[in-house]
Amino acid sequence: MNSDLSSFEQFLKRREEAGNAYVSGDAAPLGRVVARTLSATFFGPQGGYVQGTNEVATRYERDAASFAPGGDSHFEILQMAASDGIAYWVGFQRATAHMRGNPDAIPFNLRITEVFRREGDEWKIVHRHADSLASEAEKNKK
Repeated sequence: MNSDLSSFEQFLKRREEAGNAYVSGDAAPLGRVVARTLSATFFGPQGGYVQGTNEVATRYERDAASFAPGGDSHFEILQMAASDGIAYWVGFQRATAHMRGNPDAIPFNLRITEVFRREGDEWKIVHRHADSLASEAEKNKK
């Protein structure tokens, strides 16, 4: 196993913990793994996009503030790879979140593609694409 893949697998545990904190309103752990040099992009679940390292970090902070404590998130990784300082994972993010001002828990099932680049000795997110995963009932309608 190459050292990039081994370190990336370890890093993904931290990344998943950051996702869990995020759906509880805490953007700080995610902020520590967001790219701060070169470029970054975010294609959000509502269809828009943000480009630029500061703009992406600011968007993550703003969006996290809409979540209340008590959320939970985990990743289901379908594919991942890492080599030569570039890495990615593709799969699903399953979450239950509490939105500020709404007492009911809301389930989120997202299709995720994330791309990472080494900055020094650390992996940093340079691109995230998240969109809603169609339910089985919705898929059967088509």
